[in-house]
Amino acid sequence: MRIRIVGAGAMGRGIAQWAAVAGHTVELCDVRAEAVAEAAGFVRSMLERAVQKGRMTAEDAAGALGRLVPLDDPWAGGPEVELVVEAVREDLATKAEVFGRLEQALPASAVFATNTSSLSVTRIAAALKDPTRLAGLHFFNPVPLMRIVEVVPGAATRPEIPPLLTALVESCGHRAVTVADTPGFLVNHAGRGLVTEALALLEETVADPAGVDRIARDVLGLRMGPFELMDLTGLDVTAAVIDSIWDGFRHEDRLRPSYLTPNRVAAGLHGRKTGRGWFPYGPEAAAPAPEAPITGDPDRPVHVVAASRAGNTDAAPATALREALAAAGATVVTGAEVPAGALVLVPVWGTTVASAVAAHGLPAGRTFGVDPLPPAGRRRVLAVTPAVEAAAARDARAVLARASDGGEPFAVSVVRDTAGSVAQRLLASIVSVSASIAERALATPGDIDLAVTTGLGYPVGPLAWGDRIGAARMLELHRALHATTGDPRHRPTRWVTERAALGLALTDPGTSPADCLGGDEESAV
Repeated sequence: MRIRIVGAGAMGRGIAQWAAVAGHTVELCDVRAEAVAEAAGFVRSMLERAVQKGRMTAEDAAGALGRLVPLDDPWAGGPEVELVVEAVREDLATKAEVFGRLEQALPASAVFATNTSSLSVTRIAAALKDPTRLAGLHFFNPVPLMRIVEVVPGAATRPEIPPLLTALVESCGHRAVTVADTPGFLVNHAGRGLVTEALALLEETVADPAGVDRIARDVLGLRMGPFELMDLTGLDVTAAVIDSIWDGFRHEDRLRPSYLTPNRVAAGLHGRKTGRGWFPYGPEAAAPAPEAPITGDPDRPVHVVAASRAGNTDAAPATALREALAAAGATVVTGAEVPAGALVLVPVWGTTVASAVAAHGLPAGRTFGVDPLPPAGRRRVLAVTPAVEAAAARDARAVLARASDGGEPFAVSVVRDTAGSVAQRLLASIVSVSASIAERALATPGDIDLAVTTGLGYPVGPLAWGDRIGAARMLELHRALHATTGDPRHRPTRWVTERAALGLALTDPGTSPADCLGGDEESAV
């Protein structure tokens, strides 16, 4: 295939390298001739590095460079061009002008694709005489390494174009997901679950950015915490995406932005690129403060109390915690009454420690919450209310640090009491936002999970993650968060509610009305 790429910036040159290596002839052009020369030099250096590292032969690199054709004039005629990929700046008027000029220069058979990450594909296409020939083809940076591409049909896109683009992407070694032309498309939309909830936790002073990040990494198994991620992406970029998706979905509660970001953006606290964001960067930046050492008494007796949920007592998490602590050598006391002086640990699921204290008449000064989510790493989370005794909290932390497997002690985060604690709220939001994408049919469940694991690096797709917990258990969490906080951001989605009621997996697309209209099945006798 002969592909013309208009725009020789970071994305354009990455797409050019990807397509040329895959065997396509690539015309690379830009309104600035020097940008084309710089991009061609960059691609050459990347291919030379790949050869040096043994990831590519010298012959393959030379072949790819031979297929890269620098073009002086983006509007030159091209009767053999089959596909145009536009990668110019994110501005609707600019993109419309580019495609308008290309429409005059290239044959009607050439398919147009925009690499927009935030603009409406339909609105870009609307400026064309033939809007049916354009679709979105959203790559991620760096293109050769980020092996996921969003295929976005506009409202007028011809039905044969998305399958054609999908086949092209997958023949070149990347994965393609088809997503509706909606704000944020798929990956950026799904990513709001983690970031917006992390900011909400910070608003409520549940934990500081470093504390939230530690829990996200060590309990949920994310490669980067949400605040690290914002600093890497740039808070200016993240805040703009949050606001555009919030506005685009007409202020959907679960996508609500934080009041914390505008002032930080205005102050230039954008992250790594400005030297300071949620954390400092650069050679003169102070090293991250270490976690406070464990100083309490690990032998203080503990009493584990099951929390109530949906009018019932949830004994399983309490039993699991009791057994784990006993196996680690902790002094675990049993019985209906709380012994004098014993610490009380309550595994909470979507509720608060304070509500357990009130419901069970527990001693407020020595009652703590524990997150029952199985940690991906060696970290447990202790939730404290304003009524706890500081010395008792230090002892509870020491007890939770004990390990039963002979390995390193657990790290123990101390957070402010909140409904569901930190990890549960992050996970609930991740699952909820992706479930809302599925219930709107913006993408299939399989594409949602594929896009998030590939594009965001999550250890498992959001819907598959929810299935690990169980649809019914996730619904309990969402309902408890909603009831405890009264915040509509935690309102359960129809997707989770239905699947919990019907015994379906969250990853199961289910049967649609259209599926019931076919006539190919054999008639029932």
